[in-house]
Amino acid sequence: MSTPEQESDTGLRARLVDVGVELVAREGAQALTLREIARRAGVSHGAPRRYFPTHLELLSAIARRGFGELAERATAATAANSDGPTTPREQLTALGHVYLEFALGNPGMYELMFRHDLLESGHLGLRDTSLPLFGRLVDLVGRVRPDADPRLVAGALWANLHGIAQLWGWGSLQLATGADDFVPLLRSALDAHLGAESE
Repeated sequence: MSTPEQESDTGLRARLVDVGVELVAREGAQALTLREIARRAGVSHGAPRRYFPTHLELLSAIARRGFGELAERATAATAANSDGPTTPREQLTALGHVYLEFALGNPGMYELMFRHDLLESGHLGLRDTSLPLFGRLVDLVGRVRPDADPRLVAGALWANLHGIAQLWGWGSLQLATGADDFVPLLRSALDAHLGAESE
């Protein structure tokens, strides 16, 4: 039987990322040290550096998993089919709902994913995973608001969704609005950026 240090390079690299994903889910982004990931993976504290020369590269690989999961959920939620949303506005609603559910259900990963001060987004394909999500948002916004710069409107909508996620996660929005569900806030954000939905 091989020891963790004797695993194939691909296997150990993937396991280090798996351990990081598990650690961020349980303890948050602040727990993601090379030493702790190595300890939980059962390897020497220097082993991760063979696969991730910098701490930022390992954090970026972990965040890439989060973006991949969010992208899968977004694709499934916005797929236009007989059971799913059919108009761009319905797809944006579904996308916003998935985004907020992901943020609130995965607070540690969500925090890491958008901490560009902690990540090397140009490495490990992180931008290749994150930018298409924003591109999808831009495309849908452009179809609903052809009168505006879709990148700017999508950016403002994304910032609004991010704010809802953060403030809801902290309990501030529930206190301020009396809401017990984020859906009315999502609707209000979409109305603010896209115009009121026509009947």
